[in-house]
Amino acid sequence: MRKYLSVIICLMAMGASAQENHKPEDTEYLTPVPNVVTPGKGTAAPSDAVVLFDGTDLKNWETKDGKPAAWAMADKAVTVSKGDIQTKQKFTNFQLHIEWRTPAEVKGESQQRGNSGIFLQDRYELQVLDNYNNKTYTNGQAGSIYKQSRPLVNACLPPGEWQIYDVIYTAPVFGKNGDLIVKARVTVLQNGVLVQNGTEIRGTTEYIGQPKVEAHGAAPIRLQDHGNPVSYRNIWIREL
Repeated sequence: MRKYLSVIICLMAMGASAQENHKPEDTEYLTPVPNVVTPGKGTAAPSDAVVLFDGTDLKNWETKDGKPAAWAMADKAVTVSKGDIQTKQKFTNFQLHIEWRTPAEVKGESQQRGNSGIFLQDRYELQVLDNYNNKTYTNGQAGSIYKQSRPLVNACLPPGEWQIYDVIYTAPVFGKNGDLIVKARVTVLQNGVLVQNGTEIRGTTEYIGQPKVEAHGAAPIRLQDHGNPVSYRNIWIREL
């Protein structure tokens, strides 16, 4: 026992001696220097963001078949009309800010009330739904990764009020043969409240059946037409 204590004391002494021989700057790094980004004030986007929609036009959006997006615009917002729309630009890893509003006049219940969706990389749906005093299946309510992961909490505001999603998304990684190496992950804050925390996305969003794994590269952000007049505004994205 004394032998082991002597060894431990010797190692501790050596460690202390080694620390004494080091300087603070030995563990200080001067490069690379982080880029300077000016945060947006109020609802403005950060200086390095790509503004996808600022309320003036839909020049950055198109239909699934490449035609100009034609959703109705008013008061710097765009409202779901006929058919999905998606960004012309494709993305991989990103930070996304998007504001949405369900109709103030409540119609329907469960999935028929203020339903839309934000598809990350065109295939993984972050649900948009009016879940203010509106019950539905938990992995299909607002803040869920639809049919996969329920939100940690229900952070919905009343119908007719603008709500905010801030999304941090890391794309999946596939091998040369198309095999999935690393699953996609997503963190979501709804109205400043954490609802998805580094959640693994198991595969494509499917209404019926299990998620599917399909190899892909960069892809657009898609907004869903689910037959309800949900509105969007102030959409920007930062590529990571």
